[in-house]
Amino acid sequence: MARILVIDDESNLRMMVRLALEQAGHQVETAEDGPTGLEAFGSGSDYDLVLLDQRMPGMEGLDVLRQMRQRNAGARIVMITAFGTIDLAVDAMKAGATDFLRKPFTTETLRGAVLGALSTAPGAVPPPSPPPARERYEPGPMAYGLTTVNGFHIESDPEAGVEEGGEIRHTFTVRHPGGQVEECIVLLPARARSDVTAFARRESMPGAERFWHAMCEHVLSNYIYQNAGLPPEGLLRVDEVDRGVRNWVRASLRATR
Repeated sequence: MARILVIDDESNLRMMVRLALEQAGHQVETAEDGPTGLEAFGSGSDYDLVLLDQRMPGMEGLDVLRQMRQRNAGARIVMITAFGTIDLAVDAMKAGATDFLRKPFTTETLRGAVLGALSTAPGAVPPPSPPPARERYEPGPMAYGLTTVNGFHIESDPEAGVEEGGEIRHTFTVRHPGGQVEECIVLLPARARSDVTAFARRESMPGAERFWHAMCEHVLSNYIYQNAGLPPEGLLRVDEVDRGVRNWVRASLRATR
């Protein structure tokens, strides 16, 4: 099947991942830290995929990721993180991560993320980009429309939002790790938008409709990150502006300065 390198400082997790992937027919090598992983990786030509833990002693995963991408721009690398929100995805996406896998994960989620990453063309990740100009505002620090989380790939049209009765409705197309495609609707009520503008101390948000679209995508990405699946009946309503959303709003506004 595929040749996979697993880099993680937890021996039990390395063993679990190795056994699960070998049972699926893959060839798996492991490394216990960043430097050992980089030595095994070499030029990257020997591996189809790397599973890379973020938090390791001595050398964090993001540093390893950047060096791997310098050696092999087409490397497919799935970041593994135990962080509670998707905030890490901002820096990892810019550095070239193919996907994000949240600990703890089931064997099914692991295999799904691997399948999704292997079905992605090598190097098909959003490249780093400079901060957008004010008149060309692209909301948020991430490259929206190219979001992949836990093996689920999210796409949508920022201009296709519909407002009814004070609610903004955005429809996202989500490709599952196994290839099936499903639509998910994110509803953003007027109350949530009012809470965001109050938090930002602004009468309106830069980018207008595109800002709200990007916020909906962030909320959906975070749901999939937390749950490794879509919300029930393909519907997600943003009733609360939680800390994760506030952090995203803060980062988005910084990107427009």
